[in-house]
Amino acid sequence: MSTHLVIGAGPVGTHTALLLADSGAHVRVVTRSGTGPEHPNVERVAADAADPARMRALADGAAAVYNCANPAYTRWDTDWPPLAASVLEAASASGAVLATVSNLYGYGRVTGPIRDDSPLAPTDHKGEVRVQMWRDALAAHDAGRVRVVEVRASDYADAGEQSHLARNAPAVLAGRTARVLGAADQPHSWTSTQDTARLLVAAAADESAHGRAWLVPTASPRTQREALTDIATAAGMPAPKVSVLGPRALRTLGLVVPMLRELAGTAYQFTAPFVLDASVTEKHFGWGPQDWSDTVQRVVTGARAASSAGAR
Repeated sequence: MSTHLVIGAGPVGTHTALLLADSGAHVRVVTRSGTGPEHPNVERVAADAADPARMRALADGAAAVYNCANPAYTRWDTDWPPLAASVLEAASASGAVLATVSNLYGYGRVTGPIRDDSPLAPTDHKGEVRVQMWRDALAAHDAGRVRVVEVRASDYADAGEQSHLARNAPAVLAGRTARVLGAADQPHSWTSTQDTARLLVAAAADESAHGRAWLVPTASPRTQREALTDIATAAGMPAPKVSVLGPRALRTLGLVVPMLRELAGTAYQFTAPFVLDASVTEKHFGWGPQDWSDTVQRVVTGARAASSAGAR
């Protein structure tokens, strides 16, 4: 039985671990707290992924290392570099493939669809962090030290509190006003966490996919208003009222709220079309995105479950 090391137990890390475990692999899930999905083939370990010695030990004998970590949004500059370096070194020492989950921040402000050949041109410090992580990994790959691959997703539709959409779902289901960032009516790509995990596992196992980044197959773009209306319709609710927190307000509030200051730096993704074209990925791997209605239904189900849990 092969061993696979999954770092992080958020939505993508959990889906990745379960995909591998269901296939019969032994999966070692690493989080600071030792949490993770329950499955006979899943071993949960409490460890700091930024600790190189600990990560080398945990990666020993692994076929692949999956970096699904997600440091606090306000601490990327300080937390990502040592974590990424530690994971890269562990994969190199063990001979494992390093498969990393990333996003679209590295492309910065775009004037058309983001494609596999779009240049990296970050306009925010968080994008610069992600680009440097990839360049370090690719340099190690090109030097023959390790095999690496990266998958890049747009904003997740179905990642609970980590999702701009899912975070608003409880308000939509309760008939309250939804509050969105940037602008409500610009086309935007929303990726499924399940599709991201599926591509991550497939890319790690495909030698011909190594040494480059792949865009996650993603449903046709929806504006924030359209996506929230889809959630309302699936829940049997009327179209929601939508309130917009624009870039100027984000910058002003960011003077006292660090999280809003960070969101202001990437608000450009919502004030203009921000669309992903993953056709090259779909052709290479032979599959497309999950049906949008299925993703929406998971958001509704998750919001209802959270509401029920909160009412107990």
